[in-house]
Amino acid sequence: MTRAFLLILDSFGIGGAPDAADFGDEGSNTLGHIAQACASSHTDGTMVRSGPLFLPNLCALGLGHAARAASGAWPQGLPEAQISNIASWGYAIETSKGKDTPSGHWEIAGVPVVFDWGYFPRTQPAFPADLTAAIIERANLPGILGDKHASGTDIVAELGDEHVHTGKPIFYTSADSVVQIACHEDSFGLERLLELCQITRELVDPLNIGRVIARPFLGSDAATYERTGNRRDFSVPPPEPTLLDAASSSGRDVVSIGKIGDIYAHSGTGRIVKATGNDALFQATLDTADTLQDGGLAITNFVDFDSLYGHRRDVMGYAAALEAFDRQLPDFLERLRPGDMAVLTADHGCDPTWEGTDHTRECIPILTVNPGRTSSDIGQRNTFADIGQTLARHLELQPLRHGTSWIE
Repeated sequence: MTRAFLLILDSFGIGGAPDAADFGDEGSNTLGHIAQACASSHTDGTMVRSGPLFLPNLCALGLGHAARAASGAWPQGLPEAQISNIASWGYAIETSKGKDTPSGHWEIAGVPVVFDWGYFPRTQPAFPADLTAAIIERANLPGILGDKHASGTDIVAELGDEHVHTGKPIFYTSADSVVQIACHEDSFGLERLLELCQITRELVDPLNIGRVIARPFLGSDAATYERTGNRRDFSVPPPEPTLLDAASSSGRDVVSIGKIGDIYAHSGTGRIVKATGNDALFQATLDTADTLQDGGLAITNFVDFDSLYGHRRDVMGYAAALEAFDRQLPDFLERLRPGDMAVLTADHGCDPTWEGTDHTRECIPILTVNPGRTSSDIGQRNTFADIGQTLARHLELQPLRHGTSWIE
């Protein structure tokens, strides 16, 4: 029996999905546009960096080949490294109806989302009046602020002072099926915020809203307000057993690193390891690789790519974060044992060059490391669920309901 690792680079899409136009995302390409911006940068004082995107270790796992297959073009300036003899590569198309975090993660774990999520309109107020009134009454609030589609950092800068002064929490949403609630950890209180999110979770269940997210922050004014690492996602549970459930019910060692526990509503998520920031998440992944039991499954979500750079449309910040991840990757690969399997992938896109601040509907890379297996091109996968089915096959678990394994 061997082990499996699933590393999810949150939002690292590699080219618009076939149905991207249905989402207003035709032409989006997270990797491609980052690479293009880096290759065209220059040193005239207007750019943060210069030189092409440098990801030699990811390229050795087949990133460039996967991106070319998905988008039709090699990412500009990306090196054409020789593929490792233990790497297989391909890309996957999402079949779920959304382009948000739960949809992508659940489908990766073998459960496509075939139903429609509930969403809030791009109006102000965005939330139904009866919902807002119920939240205010149940949580004993003086009212709420925001009540619109917004970027989290922007709305905290806009309304943070008023929130601290009045005690009214900041409510906002996005193109995702989500209610986000931002409150100051000191003036409002972290536990009170979490209780408010739990109340809101119960009240939005009839609307089929995917997540309620606690967004605590600290600071003394708009210039210093900053989110803390105490984010918490209150998600609905997946509609069917996932890869995590299959592993847990078979008595396997399951480790969920970062926000994985919240995304799967703590169903089958085993040991929860919390960490804030990509560096800490990577270190937690290394520590887990040293200790994961035979037959175990470890899953990490590297959230900074999405939350700090994709949504904030920070192209060069995203590029630097990718290069930092790439530099650390050999430390993880050398911890793999013969027979282990590691899959590096993403859950959706979030093209930092795209208009707005929402996710983008994109194909995702599948970069697989199998010490002891022969390198191969696994081609186009018609559902993210092929990843979960393949990992189930690798771990000798019962087959999942969805997806096709690319290994015998």
